[in-house]
Amino acid sequence: MAVGTRVGGTVEEALSICLRREHLRRTVRIALVVGAILTLINQADVIIGGNAVTFTWVKVGLNFCVPFDVSNLGLLAGKRAEAGVRPD
Repeated sequence: MAVGTRVGGTVEEALSICLRREHLRRTVRIALVVGAILTLINQADVIIGGNAVTFTWVKVGLNFCVPFDVSNLGLLAGKRAEAGVRPD
């Protein structure tokens, strides 16, 4: 990487970092564990009671998307810190 290059400075750069196999393995695992826990906490009673509607399943999906996004943002922040890049 060239001196002064911003890590994750563009969408393409950020995606290339986040889509690396070793990073995806970790972020997907985090999303699965945290998403399952959030689903149990927030929607288990509705699902077990048989009252889940479409909106319930949308919320379940978001329970997995949010930790995936957060773990990727942490990954990018860590890569920036490693490269000594200061945030804008």
